[in-house]
Amino acid sequence: MAVSGRFVLLVALGAVPIVLLGQAYGLAFEALGGWLVLVLLLGVLDLLLAASPRGVLVERDLPLRVRLGQPARSDLYLTNTGRRALRGTVRDAWQPAAGAVETRFALRMPAGERRLVSVELRPFRRGERRVEQAGIRSFGPLGLWARQVSLVAPGRIRVLPPFNSRRHLPSRLARLREFDGRTSVMIRGQGTEFDSLREYVRGDDVRSIDWRATARREEVVVRTWRPERDRRVVIVIDTGRTSAARIDNEPRLDTAFESALLLAALASRAGDRVDLIAYDRRVRARVQGATGPELLSRMVDVLAPVDPELLETDWSAVPAEVRTVTNQRALVVLLTSLETPGSSRTLLAVLPQLTQRHTVLVASVTDPATFAAVGQRDDREQTYTAAAAERALLDVARVAAAARQQGAEVVTGSPAELPPAVADRYLALKAAGRL
Repeated sequence: MAVSGRFVLLVALGAVPIVLLGQAYGLAFEALGGWLVLVLLLGVLDLLLAASPRGVLVERDLPLRVRLGQPARSDLYLTNTGRRALRGTVRDAWQPAAGAVETRFALRMPAGERRLVSVELRPFRRGERRVEQAGIRSFGPLGLWARQVSLVAPGRIRVLPPFNSRRHLPSRLARLREFDGRTSVMIRGQGTEFDSLREYVRGDDVRSIDWRATARREEVVVRTWRPERDRRVVIVIDTGRTSAARIDNEPRLDTAFESALLLAALASRAGDRVDLIAYDRRVRARVQGATGPELLSRMVDVLAPVDPELLETDWSAVPAEVRTVTNQRALVVLLTSLETPGSSRTLLAVLPQLTQRHTVLVASVTDPATFAAVGQRDDREQTYTAAAAERALLDVARVAAAARQQGAEVVTGSPAELPPAVADRYLALKAAGRL
């Protein structure tokens, strides 16, 4: 049961004059009691005449998935199966992170009729956004008291990563086409495969001459090579405590997702096989064996509910996780954070195990505010802040240098710069025949 503001106003309209005027005649207490009894009787009568909200059938229709930043609509279909017309309100109880623009709606439903209530959703966080109930209040003819019930109307919508970095994909694909199967190389190297035979022309490297084919054709023939396809790319996303930090109003983990999605889209177009592991002390998400359009679809689906875990990542188990994916030589991309030597000690300790068998790329997001703070020294506070920022940058540089000494490639950048930087380094490694 619920009372309306109209009921409170009715009590006040009768009680205030009685108290003010009745004191002069000594009748205030008796008159006030009589007024309250009358109002309560009106409320009970109003409640008895209200339609039962339990006779309302609720059906929900909403999309299963939506990208972060895009609007969605949740439709509630309400059917009045009772004998009385229902007049009241309905509230759709979505989680706050679902970003419901409006959740309360006026409702008028004659007996036997159906109404549609649409809620606009604008989610501002990834993951599963849920709703379990819809609350309905049914007022009587006087609008004083209402019957209230919460009806079970479960629903959920998965908010996927936005993949804003896909705008960088066309330019990277154009660069990929320049050497992937279209621009052949004359010298065979690691990460290349045979492409075709063609006639020798002046300027070709004599080491590329195929003497057997030359003898058969009675003309000088050379071999051409192209970057090898069907290579393995293993992406490992760090979901430990450092991934929870927000840089440029975006969690580091979300930047890692953007980098992983852009790299996976590019590598799959290049004919390579991409596998994904999100890990801290256990595997939070895994995508393995997917190819083509299925790859990105599965990646955004499994990454959507993954949140940072407030614990240290167990890097010692990462080499074993990579071995479960492939025993062949692969490009292993570690999307993590390079901060202080102390926090990166376990990562640096396992890099030799990875670089011995694989090509390793370590990608870390940096804070543009740190670079901006270095140059601001107008007063004492800014000077101390600049010194702290300079120290932080030196720590990152030390850790990056240590990772390079272990044989790993290192890429750093702001949240907007890191995804294309990772894609560019992948293209450079592929062009150099190191995959």
